[in-house]
Amino acid sequence: MTKFLQTLMDGIAVGSLYALIALGYTMVYGILQFINFAHSDIFVLGAWISYTIAVALGYAAATTSPPAWESLLIILAAMATCGAVGFTIERLAYRPLRKAPRLNVLITAIGVSLFLQNVGQLKWFFGTQPQRMPAVLDDRILGSLAGVQIHSVDLIGAATALGLMVVLDWLIFRTRLGRAMRAVSHDIAVASLMGINVDAVISFTFVLGSSLAAAAGFLYAMKYPGLNQPAHATWVLLGLKAFVAAVIGGIGNIRGAMLGGILIGFIELFGAAYLSPHLRDIYVFSILILVLLVRPTGILGKPVAEKV
Repeated sequence: MTKFLQTLMDGIAVGSLYALIALGYTMVYGILQFINFAHSDIFVLGAWISYTIAVALGYAAATTSPPAWESLLIILAAMATCGAVGFTIERLAYRPLRKAPRLNVLITAIGVSLFLQNVGQLKWFFGTQPQRMPAVLDDRILGSLAGVQIHSVDLIGAATALGLMVVLDWLIFRTRLGRAMRAVSHDIAVASLMGINVDAVISFTFVLGSSLAAAAGFLYAMKYPGLNQPAHATWVLLGLKAFVAAVIGGIGNIRGAMLGGILIGFIELFGAAYLSPHLRDIYVFSILILVLLVRPTGILGKPVAEKV
């Protein structure tokens, strides 16, 4: 029972991070119908910017964690920076290709991803040496449940991720801006005729998705403090799993991305705990193949008729 509860808690903590990253994939796909392969690199950027800010504030060798408002400042600064990067990428790389064939945009996305990875390795950015994220959040044991110790970092990480998802859901389905985003995702031309500023909505989508990825990067660095260099294969694999989460949930569906992220967390952690920890990646991609065979549009996705 203790093992089950511990795996359940770890699955929620990791799955909520996958969900935050998957939201960026699914929002861009929902509006522009292409996969932004550079999105996972924004997640990496969020983790490394959080590290850079924490070091700049003098917490690299600190033995105590900063006050809560400084931790909040770090994550907000990382979200704002990555939001600006997302806006710049959309404005300079994707907007000029708005009417180009999707293959051109796909190749551009891969190019942007490689650009971010290689720039991140330059010595005046993050360099090629792994670093250790300072303990910005105080990791203490808050209590135990059926023998399972509850760590504050896990609780804060999961609560922050779930809170951001609730706010995003409210924004999309309860606000005027959210209605505009849904209108653009349905038909860009008709949305433009209805007076919606399509360019502003698309830019906001990139900023929002990049900000959520940055938050995931900060929370990931809190749970796993060892940061590999920006182009390390570990980051690529994490991005792929988040993409799998978006596809399993139904890419283009906001709530589907949330559901897919949590499911991927459970599948990975329970498979590693009860089957074999060496095959955790295989479980994730096996589920992807199974879902695509049984329900190609994902769990919450809906079939879309091709326009002819």
